[in-house]
Amino acid sequence: MASVVKIFSGSASRVLSEKIAESYGKPLGKELIQHFADGEFQPSYEETLRGNDVFIIQSTIAPADNLMELLLMIDAARRASARQVVAVIPYFGFARQDRKDKPRVSIGAKLIANLLTAAGVNRIITMDLHADQIQGFFDVPVDHMYASAIFVPYLKKRNLPNLVMGSPDTGGTRRAGAYAKFLNSELVICYKQREKANEVERMTLIGDVKGKDVVLVDDIIDTAGSITRAGSMMMDKGANSVRAVCTHPVFSGKAYNRIANSVFEEVIVSDTIPMKKKCPKVTVLTASRLFADVIQRVHNHESISSHYEFSTIL
Repeated sequence: MASVVKIFSGSASRVLSEKIAESYGKPLGKELIQHFADGEFQPSYEETLRGNDVFIIQSTIAPADNLMELLLMIDAARRASARQVVAVIPYFGFARQDRKDKPRVSIGAKLIANLLTAAGVNRIITMDLHADQIQGFFDVPVDHMYASAIFVPYLKKRNLPNLVMGSPDTGGTRRAGAYAKFLNSELVICYKQREKANEVERMTLIGDVKGKDVVLVDDIIDTAGSITRAGSMMMDKGANSVRAVCTHPVFSGKAYNRIANSVFEEVIVSDTIPMKKKCPKVTVLTASRLFADVIQRVHNHESISSHYEFSTIL
């Protein structure tokens, strides 16, 4: 008998999960998360999972309870005799801890990969990891999607006359370069030096933006300090307009105020992380159709390589 797909949602990704389930064409599965007085919680499934392909959708955003909830849901599904358990993690938290950048620190991304594997996950589906090499931290298959599938068509419809793609730091050069190559535009780079995390000391522009419509590309906007500063520098250097594209709107601290008061005409983000509040300059594009399609392809043992090519998503 063919296995059945069942899609479940963690607490952190309920809205996106409902959109994914709707795009897939079936309702979310029934689960219950019981909370105890001491803060402990216990997820349970309210329907049979035996022999089914179980997809659990949960972004591991702060607090760490969301990660723990995902681990418990994976373990519960495995113990309920699911045929396979797939963790759909739109935003993979702790991804910035992908190496030892100073002595005596953990490699958090590798630890999370170990925890997910130990919980019993059979496969990971995620989007725009902070560092591509994190895929190698897992001993199970990782389907790494790119938000370019939703951002590139949107940018093409904007039809900006003097488009220049930009990276707010040197680490994002490869990502911004891929957009620039496909959209046949120039590329500019911001070189920044930090005193400590979330604080930029100096920033320098590499490239010419005079009279250009600049689109900065990044995977994460956290406090929005770096990217708003980069946007201001673009305008100071003579840019005609500045926009930003970001996959994961973490938006912590003063991020909302900084974006609202920034020079950006628009900040385009995906819904891998739910917005805490509305901001008039922020445009949210849904990744639900992309995730629904990948879930269907994984279930049917079909190739998902087409999602890695810009030319196939337009």
